[in-house]
Amino acid sequence: MKFFKLSWLFALALLTPASAARAQSMTLPEAIAAAAAHNPQVVAARHEAAAAASQVTAARSGFLPQVQLSETFNRTNSPLWAFGTKLNQGVIQTSDFNPDVLNDPDAINNFNTALSLSWNLYDGGRTRIGWQQAKQTRQMVDLGLQRMEQQVIAQTAKTYVGLLLASENLHVIEQALDTSKAHLKLVEDRFRSGLAVKSDVLRARVRIADLEQQRLLADSRIKVVQAALHAVMGREDIDPLEPATPLNRHLAPQGDLSRWMDRAMRQRPELKQADLRRSIARKEVARAKSGHLPTLDLQGNYEINSEDFSDSQDNYAVGAVVRMNLYSGRRISSQAAAARSQAARAKALRDSLALAVRVETQKAYYQAQSARESIDVARQAVDQAEEGLRIVGNRYASGLLTIVDLLDAQVALQQERTRHFKAMHDYEVARIDLAMASGTIDKDFQ
Repeated sequence: MKFFKLSWLFALALLTPASAARAQSMTLPEAIAAAAAHNPQVVAARHEAAAAASQVTAARSGFLPQVQLSETFNRTNSPLWAFGTKLNQGVIQTSDFNPDVLNDPDAINNFNTALSLSWNLYDGGRTRIGWQQAKQTRQMVDLGLQRMEQQVIAQTAKTYVGLLLASENLHVIEQALDTSKAHLKLVEDRFRSGLAVKSDVLRARVRIADLEQQRLLADSRIKVVQAALHAVMGREDIDPLEPATPLNRHLAPQGDLSRWMDRAMRQRPELKQADLRRSIARKEVARAKSGHLPTLDLQGNYEINSEDFSDSQDNYAVGAVVRMNLYSGRRISSQAAAARSQAARAKALRDSLALAVRVETQKAYYQAQSARESIDVARQAVDQAEEGLRIVGNRYASGLLTIVDLLDAQVALQQERTRHFKAMHDYEVARIDLAMASGTIDKDFQ
């Protein structure tokens, strides 16, 4: 008998779903930290920021000399190149000036080792402007990374409170189910006593069946939201998550509308990006105009020539080149005009974005205010529905009300509890939207 009992317990352990024992408790800050570290969109934005940093280094290289080393092999019987090759190799002899040899030389090999240097000393400021633009572009990309992190944090927080709402809805259904089962027992007792009809029992059982169906749907909804939370955190896990941060914190937004508007105008990454984009466009005007200015380049070359590396001759050349565009067919002036138009466009887009940010912040602020007030209204409705169900239950037990009144009171309480948790959920979402609109949401969001 003892062996049979142990075997039965072992089989039960094997048949028990493993996921039921691996439910992971997670707070909202933990979910945000995981998403900020592993969300694929954030990871991609970080790589983009690294690429932008490399572009700054590439632009700065224009200030430095460019040095190249090359090794070239040539074989020729061209009279001009054959004679010149011998000169470079330092092997010219008197016999090489024979007209027959000059006109029909033998093929000659040459290995040329060359070290060349070019250094732009002045280009009208184009390199400097390009370097400044690259730095500002990097700042724009960093701001884009910041906004992407904010979006992922907001998405994580919304999904998290969505999981809280789904869990609370399941709890409300389970409470209603327990209440309905208790009332079913009351109806069955009254039916056995001849104080109720069979239809009352059937109505009560139908109510329980409906709640059982609602519970299945609510449980499915929880699994879907858990999968969404795993996805936003960049995880492929399918293990269940248990939210540990309560939904009923009711943290009220601090400050009036003017303060939130001021925060939005100062902290929104998109506005900072628009300012940088406008600055880059203005610099492009100066860069285009620099085409009218002269350029100065320093050039140098050192080379070694040899036929077979047994003997060699070296030489060098240094010089400077000054260039100035005298006429470009209005290409430079047209480029400058196009750059001015782009700068004006950047300013107009920045103004449009600022107006949109103001409207978005106002909308989020007023929605947060109304959502916060609706929580107290919903809470009062729950208290009233609970008291109403208590009164109706007592009157039904006394035979003063019908089963329909009892079921209506049950449904009313379930609906008000659901609305209450929905109001708390909506307020949390409104707080997240307000933090997003003002650009203040970060990894420490609570």
